[in-house]
Amino acid sequence: MRVLITGANGTVGSAIVDQLGDRDEYEFTLLDIEEHPDRETIVSDITDLDDLRGHFEGHDAVIHLAAAVDLSGSFEEILSANIQGTYNVLQAAAEAEIETFVYASSIHTVGMYEIELSPELYDPEHDLAVTHEDPVRPDSFYGLSKVFGEAAGRLFVENTSSALGEIHPTYVTNTRDYPNSFYSLRIKTVLGDDYDHPYGLAEMGVDEGWWDRGTDEYGYMADRLKCTWLSHRDLAQLVDLCLQDETVDYDVFWGVSDNDGTWVDLSHTKDVLGYDPQDNGNEWSAPPE
Repeated sequence: MRVLITGANGTVGSAIVDQLGDRDEYEFTLLDIEEHPDRETIVSDITDLDDLRGHFEGHDAVIHLAAAVDLSGSFEEILSANIQGTYNVLQAAAEAEIETFVYASSIHTVGMYEIELSPELYDPEHDLAVTHEDPVRPDSFYGLSKVFGEAAGRLFVENTSSALGEIHPTYVTNTRDYPNSFYSLRIKTVLGDDYDHPYGLAEMGVDEGWWDRGTDEYGYMADRLKCTWLSHRDLAQLVDLCLQDETVDYDVFWGVSDNDGTWVDLSHTKDVLGYDPQDNGNEWSAPPE
Protein backbone atom coordinates (compact mmCIF):
# COMPACT_ATOMS: atom_id res chain seq x y z
CA MET A 1 0.00 0.00 0.00
CA ARG A 2 1.39 3.38 -1.02
CA VAL A 3 0.67 5.94 1.70
CA LEU A 4 1.33 9.69 1.50
CA ILE A 5 1.82 11.49 4.82
CA THR A 6 1.45 15.28 4.97
CA GLY A 7 3.31 17.00 7.77
CA ALA A 8 5.41 13.85 7.90
CA ASN A 9 8.37 15.41 9.71
CA GLY A 10 6.40 16.52 12.75
CA THR A 11 6.08 14.65 16.04
CA VAL A 12 3.13 12.47 15.02
CA GLY A 13 4.42 11.80 11.51
CA SER A 14 7.87 10.85 12.78
CA ALA A 15 6.33 8.45 15.31
CA ILE A 16 4.23 6.78 12.60
CA VAL A 17 7.19 6.40 10.25
CA ASP A 18 9.44 5.08 13.02
CA GLN A 19 6.83 2.54 14.09
CA LEU A 20 5.47 1.42 10.70
CA GLY A 21 8.20 2.36 8.26
CA ASP A 22 9.76 -1.10 8.23
CA ARG A 23 6.48 -2.91 7.55
CA ASP A 24 6.49 -4.69 4.18
CA GLU A 25 2.90 -3.76 3.43
CA TYR A 26 3.55 0.00 3.45
CA GLU A 27 5.47 2.30 1.16
CA PHE A 28 5.42 5.77 2.66
CA THR A 29 5.82 9.04 0.77
CA LEU A 30 6.75 11.86 3.14
CA LEU A 31 5.51 15.36 2.34
CA ASP A 32 6.34 18.37 4.47
CA ILE A 33 6.94 22.08 4.14
CA GLU A 34 10.62 21.52 5.03
CA GLU A 35 13.29 18.92 4.31
CA HIS A 36 14.19 16.26 6.88
CA PRO A 37 17.91 15.75 7.60
CA ASP A 38 17.65 11.95 7.50
CA ARG A 39 14.61 11.06 5.39
CA GLU A 40 13.71 11.80 1.80
CA THR A 41 10.95 14.39 1.81
CA ILE A 42 8.79 15.97 -0.86
CA VAL A 43 8.79 19.67 -0.02
CA SER A 44 5.35 21.12 -0.69
CA ASP A 45 2.99 23.66 0.85
CA ILE A 46 -0.54 22.39 1.51
CA THR A 47 -1.88 25.94 1.17
CA ASP A 48 -1.01 25.79 -2.55
CA LEU A 49 -3.31 23.30 -4.30
CA ASP A 50 -1.45 23.57 -7.61
CA ASP A 51 1.78 22.72 -5.80
CA LEU A 52 0.17 19.66 -4.22
CA ARG A 53 -1.21 18.26 -7.45
CA GLY A 54 0.94 15.51 -8.86
CA HIS A 55 2.38 14.40 -5.54
CA PHE A 56 -0.75 12.38 -4.74
CA GLU A 57 -0.92 10.29 -7.92
CA GLY A 58 -0.46 6.56 -7.49
CA HIS A 59 -1.17 6.42 -3.78
CA ASP A 60 -3.75 4.29 -2.01
CA ALA A 61 -4.10 6.32 1.18
CA VAL A 62 -3.34 9.70 2.73
CA ILE A 63 -2.52 10.43 6.35
CA HIS A 64 -3.12 14.15 6.75
CA LEU A 65 -1.14 15.58 9.66
CA ALA A 66 0.07 18.96 8.35
CA ALA A 67 -1.34 21.85 10.38
CA ALA A 68 -0.53 25.01 12.27
CA VAL A 69 -0.58 23.81 15.88
CA ASP A 70 -1.10 26.94 17.94
CA LEU A 71 -3.83 27.07 20.57
CA SER A 72 -3.43 30.83 20.90
CA GLY A 73 -3.36 31.45 17.15
CA SER A 74 -5.76 33.95 15.63
CA PHE A 75 -8.35 32.86 13.10
CA GLU A 76 -6.32 34.44 10.31
CA GLU A 77 -3.24 32.45 11.38
CA ILE A 78 -5.15 29.16 11.50
CA LEU A 79 -7.25 29.73 8.37
CA SER A 80 -4.62 29.16 5.70
CA ALA A 81 -2.93 25.96 6.87
CA ASN A 82 -5.72 24.21 8.76
CA ILE A 83 -8.83 25.11 6.81
CA GLN A 84 -7.70 25.97 3.29
CA GLY A 85 -4.87 23.45 3.57
CA THR A 86 -7.15 20.61 4.67
CA TYR A 87 -9.53 21.35 1.82
CA ASN A 88 -6.60 21.33 -0.61
CA VAL A 89 -5.37 17.94 0.62
CA LEU A 90 -8.88 16.48 0.33
CA GLN A 91 -9.26 17.91 -3.16
CA ALA A 92 -5.85 16.61 -4.28
CA ALA A 93 -6.70 13.18 -2.86
CA ALA A 94 -10.05 13.18 -4.66
CA GLU A 95 -8.45 14.13 -7.97
CA ALA A 96 -5.86 11.37 -7.55
CA GLU A 97 -8.67 8.88 -6.74
CA ILE A 98 -7.20 7.95 -3.37
CA GLU A 99 -9.52 5.63 -1.49
CA THR A 100 -8.52 6.03 2.17
CA PHE A 101 -8.06 9.28 4.09
CA VAL A 102 -6.82 9.27 7.70
CA TYR A 103 -7.21 12.69 9.30
CA ALA A 104 -5.40 13.91 12.41
CA SER A 105 -8.17 15.59 14.33
CA SER A 106 -7.64 16.60 17.94
CA ILE A 107 -8.67 16.54 21.56
CA HIS A 108 -9.23 20.26 21.09
CA THR A 109 -12.45 19.63 19.17
CA VAL A 110 -13.93 19.00 22.63
CA GLY A 111 -11.40 20.91 24.70
CA MET A 112 -13.99 22.98 26.58
CA TYR A 113 -14.97 19.89 28.56
CA GLU A 114 -11.45 19.81 29.97
CA ILE A 115 -11.24 23.56 30.57
CA GLU A 116 -14.55 23.47 32.41
CA LEU A 117 -13.90 20.40 34.56
CA SER A 118 -10.14 20.29 35.21
CA PRO A 119 -8.30 19.45 37.42
CA GLU A 120 -10.99 17.23 38.95
CA LEU A 121 -11.34 15.66 35.50
CA TYR A 122 -7.89 14.05 35.85
CA ASP A 123 -9.02 11.86 38.74
CA PRO A 124 -9.52 8.32 37.33
CA GLU A 125 -12.72 8.14 39.40
CA HIS A 126 -14.27 11.10 37.55
CA ASP A 127 -17.31 9.85 35.64
CA LEU A 128 -17.11 11.94 32.44
CA ALA A 129 -16.80 9.78 29.30
CA VAL A 130 -17.14 11.91 26.16
CA THR A 131 -18.22 9.81 23.17
CA HIS A 132 -17.59 10.41 19.48
CA GLU A 133 -21.25 11.43 19.19
CA ASP A 134 -21.29 14.08 21.93
CA PRO A 135 -21.41 17.75 20.85
CA VAL A 136 -18.12 19.26 19.78
CA ARG A 137 -16.84 22.01 22.08
CA PRO A 138 -13.72 23.50 20.50
CA ASP A 139 -11.47 25.43 22.86
CA SER A 140 -9.62 27.54 20.28
CA PHE A 141 -9.51 28.47 16.61
CA TYR A 142 -7.16 25.50 16.26
CA GLY A 143 -9.86 23.22 17.71
CA LEU A 144 -12.43 24.87 15.45
CA SER A 145 -10.27 24.13 12.41
CA LYS A 146 -10.21 20.45 13.36
CA VAL A 147 -14.02 20.45 13.55
CA PHE A 148 -13.97 21.88 10.03
CA GLY A 149 -11.66 19.09 8.88
CA GLU A 150 -13.98 16.42 10.24
CA ALA A 151 -16.97 18.00 8.51
CA ALA A 152 -15.07 18.49 5.26
CA GLY A 153 -14.10 14.83 5.24
CA ARG A 154 -17.71 13.83 5.69
CA LEU A 155 -18.73 16.09 2.83
CA PHE A 156 -16.17 14.56 0.48
CA VAL A 157 -17.18 11.00 1.35
CA GLU A 158 -20.96 11.44 1.38
CA ASN A 159 -21.67 14.25 -1.10
CA THR A 160 -20.66 12.52 -4.31
CA SER A 161 -22.19 11.91 -7.69
CA SER A 162 -22.68 8.23 -6.95
CA ALA A 163 -24.49 9.02 -3.71
CA LEU A 164 -26.58 12.04 -4.78
CA GLY A 165 -26.33 12.22 -8.56
CA GLU A 166 -29.79 10.88 -9.30
CA ILE A 167 -31.47 12.39 -6.23
CA HIS A 168 -30.05 15.91 -6.01
CA PRO A 169 -27.60 16.36 -8.88
CA THR A 170 -27.36 20.12 -8.32
CA TYR A 171 -26.10 19.55 -4.77
CA VAL A 172 -23.17 17.32 -5.70
CA THR A 173 -19.85 18.77 -4.49
CA ASN A 174 -17.42 15.93 -5.11
CA THR A 175 -17.91 14.50 -8.60
CA ARG A 176 -14.87 12.22 -8.37
CA ASP A 177 -16.29 9.88 -5.69
CA TYR A 178 -13.04 9.82 -3.72
CA PRO A 179 -11.94 9.31 -1.02
CA ASN A 180 -14.16 6.33 -0.19
CA SER A 181 -13.25 6.17 3.51
CA PHE A 182 -12.48 8.94 6.00
CA TYR A 183 -11.11 8.17 9.47
CA SER A 184 -11.07 11.11 11.83
CA LEU A 185 -8.66 10.37 14.70
CA ARG A 186 -9.17 12.73 17.61
CA ILE A 187 -5.60 12.45 18.80
CA LYS A 188 -4.95 13.40 22.40
CA THR A 189 -1.27 13.94 23.35
CA VAL A 190 1.68 12.56 21.37
CA LEU A 191 5.17 13.66 22.35
CA GLY A 192 8.62 13.12 20.87
CA ASP A 193 10.76 10.06 21.53
CA ASP A 194 12.44 11.46 24.64
CA TYR A 195 9.11 12.23 26.30
CA ASP A 196 6.95 9.29 25.15
CA HIS A 197 5.69 8.47 28.65
CA PRO A 198 2.98 9.90 30.95
CA TYR A 199 5.45 12.16 32.75
CA GLY A 200 6.64 13.58 29.44
CA LEU A 201 5.12 17.07 29.70
CA ALA A 202 6.16 17.40 33.33
CA GLU A 203 9.73 16.36 32.51
CA MET A 204 9.81 18.62 29.47
CA GLY A 205 8.97 21.53 31.78
CA VAL A 206 11.87 20.60 34.06
CA ASP A 207 14.26 20.40 31.12
CA GLU A 208 13.09 23.78 29.84
CA GLY A 209 13.39 25.40 33.27
CA TRP A 210 9.67 26.11 33.63
CA TRP A 211 9.29 24.30 36.98
CA ASP A 212 11.01 21.80 39.28
CA ARG A 213 10.12 18.24 40.12
CA GLY A 214 7.83 18.03 43.14
CA THR A 215 6.07 21.33 42.43
CA ASP A 216 2.33 21.73 41.92
CA GLU A 217 2.95 22.53 38.24
CA TYR A 218 4.89 19.31 37.77
CA GLY A 219 2.16 17.26 39.45
CA TYR A 220 -0.59 18.95 37.44
CA MET A 221 1.08 18.18 34.11
CA ALA A 222 1.74 14.57 35.13
CA ASP A 223 -1.90 14.10 36.17
CA ARG A 224 -3.10 15.58 32.90
CA LEU A 225 -0.85 13.49 30.66
CA LYS A 226 -1.82 10.30 32.49
CA CYS A 227 -5.28 11.02 31.03
CA THR A 228 -4.32 12.23 27.55
CA TRP A 229 -1.21 10.23 26.64
CA LEU A 230 -1.20 8.39 23.31
CA SER A 231 1.95 6.28 23.18
CA HIS A 232 3.83 5.81 19.93
CA ARG A 233 3.02 2.13 19.73
CA ASP A 234 -0.69 2.73 20.36
CA LEU A 235 -0.69 5.51 17.76
CA ALA A 236 0.91 3.17 15.23
CA GLN A 237 -1.58 0.43 15.96
CA LEU A 238 -4.49 2.82 15.49
CA VAL A 239 -3.17 4.16 12.17
CA ASP A 240 -2.44 0.63 10.98
CA LEU A 241 -6.01 -0.44 11.80
CA CYS A 242 -7.43 2.48 9.79
CA LEU A 243 -5.25 1.69 6.78
CA GLN A 244 -6.23 -1.97 6.84
CA ASP A 245 -9.95 -1.46 7.56
CA GLU A 246 -12.53 -2.09 4.84
CA THR A 247 -15.74 -1.32 6.75
CA VAL A 248 -15.81 2.44 7.43
CA ASP A 249 -17.15 5.11 5.11
CA TYR A 250 -16.90 7.99 7.59
CA ASP A 251 -16.32 7.81 11.31
CA VAL A 252 -14.71 9.55 14.28
CA PHE A 253 -12.41 7.71 16.69
CA TRP A 254 -10.62 8.65 19.87
CA GLY A 255 -6.84 8.43 19.64
CA VAL A 256 -5.60 7.82 23.17
CA SER A 257 -3.95 5.03 25.11
CA ASP A 258 -5.96 2.92 27.55
CA ASN A 259 -5.50 5.37 30.43
CA ASP A 260 -7.72 4.86 33.48
CA GLY A 261 -8.51 8.57 33.60
CA THR A 262 -8.92 9.19 29.89
CA TRP A 263 -12.34 10.97 30.23
CA VAL A 264 -13.37 9.83 26.73
CA ASP A 265 -15.19 6.65 25.76
CA LEU A 266 -12.85 4.36 23.83
CA SER A 267 -15.45 1.63 23.29
CA HIS A 268 -16.36 2.80 19.78
CA THR A 269 -12.74 2.78 18.64
CA LYS A 270 -12.26 -0.68 20.09
CA ASP A 271 -15.52 -2.10 18.71
CA VAL A 272 -15.26 -0.75 15.15
CA LEU A 273 -11.52 -0.93 14.51
CA GLY A 274 -10.49 -3.65 16.95
CA TYR A 275 -8.17 -1.23 18.76
CA ASP A 276 -6.31 -2.93 21.61
CA PRO A 277 -4.12 -0.26 23.26
CA GLN A 278 -1.10 -1.55 25.14
CA ASP A 279 -0.31 1.40 27.39
CA ASN A 280 -1.99 2.96 30.43
CA GLY A 281 -0.65 6.20 31.85
CA ASN A 282 -2.03 5.45 35.30
CA GLU A 283 0.23 2.44 35.65
CA TRP A 284 3.21 4.82 35.94
CA SER A 285 4.17 6.27 39.33
CA ALA A 286 7.35 8.04 38.20
CA PRO A 287 9.17 8.99 35.02
CA PRO A 288 11.64 6.52 33.48
CA GLU A 289 15.15 6.70 34.89
